[in-house]
Amino acid sequence: MPSKVVRGQIRSGQQVYAQNTDLVIIGSVGNGAEVIADGNIHIYGALRGRAIAGASGRKDSKIFCQNLQAELISIAGVYVLHEQIAEHANLPQCIQIEDRKIVFGNLS
Repeated sequence: MPSKVVRGQIRSGQQVYAQNTDLVIIGSVGNGAEVIADGNIHIYGALRGRAIAGASGRKDSKIFCQNLQAELISIAGVYVLHEQIAEHANLPQCIQIEDRKIVFGNLS
């Protein structure tokens, strides 16, 4: 199944869900917005809201973003909140789970 691609800003209160596929956002995800995918999430912009990858339980799912400022990150039910993300803030990131923990890595 092809990825679900959304162009533009995802605004507060909006929720975008990519069922059984990856989600690609060409734009930013605002505070209070939520993006969900059963696969990977790619955000070509800032992630300020919530991102939930592997919503169907896929532990190999990842979240890629250009500028991490998220309220919440979750992959296959493992999550971290804004306070735990602070040291990775404002950086391009590849986020995944290893040993039931969220792991951050630079895109560059």
